[in-house]
Amino acid sequence: MIVEVGTATLHHDDCLTVMRGMAADSVNLVLADPPYEQHMHVGKADAACIRLDGYASPKPVDFESIDAIRADAAAEITRISSGWALVFCTPEGIAPWRDAFEAAGSRYKRACFWHKPDSAPQFNGQGPAMAVEAFVAVWCGKGHSRWNGGGKRNVWTYGTNAPFRDGRHPTEKPVDLIAQLIADFSQVGDLICDPFMGSGTTGVACNLTKRLFIGVEIQSHWFQVAKERIGGPTFAEGIEAGPLFGGIA
Repeated sequence: MIVEVGTATLHHDDCLTVMRGMAADSVNLVLADPPYEQHMHVGKADAACIRLDGYASPKPVDFESIDAIRADAAAEITRISSGWALVFCTPEGIAPWRDAFEAAGSRYKRACFWHKPDSAPQFNGQGPAMAVEAFVAVWCGKGHSRWNGGGKRNVWTYGTNAPFRDGRHPTEKPVDLIAQLIADFSQVGDLICDPFMGSGTTGVACNLTKRLFIGVEIQSHWFQVAKERIGGPTFAEGIEAGPLFGGIA
């Protein structure tokens, strides 16, 4: 099923099927938050996490890990992107994604990190809590890589718990984080693809940053949530002034 929502095209389908039907170099940026590695899924399934800081405890993940389709996903992302690919993963997933993208012919550039200053502490006290999430930055285009970040470093600091957070999806990313990544790695009017759309945060961020959007989600429930969010308010008023909304048109 394909649904048009404003300047967004949403596919309720398998991501590999949709990407295989897309032309080479047909999008300017792929920004994806796919399922994480199997060890993370096992850990979440075994953990009984009860937050004590007033925010809801994370919901259990209801989808399979990326491991079985990583190579195919990297190959299709490389083929369809004429610019960057940014793919979130666990720290342990950096090397497997690097290897998969390099095998597909793209150029791995760097591991990057989202710093979460308000992330939950390790409530059981048995080790350090996780305060960052990783993503790989890969150049899929021709010639030299280029972006809008100048000499900016590879760490983006954004809180997880903001008033505009939707909260339904267990691995939802902050809208302002994704909007800043889109602004750093693409241009106004570009076409952005998220083949693992989830609840649609990337589509919401594309509305904010004046980009076009293609999203793919295989699960019916999350597809409906994404359609609702992308077609609704973009929460621009609730995002604190920062480097994106303080200076980019």
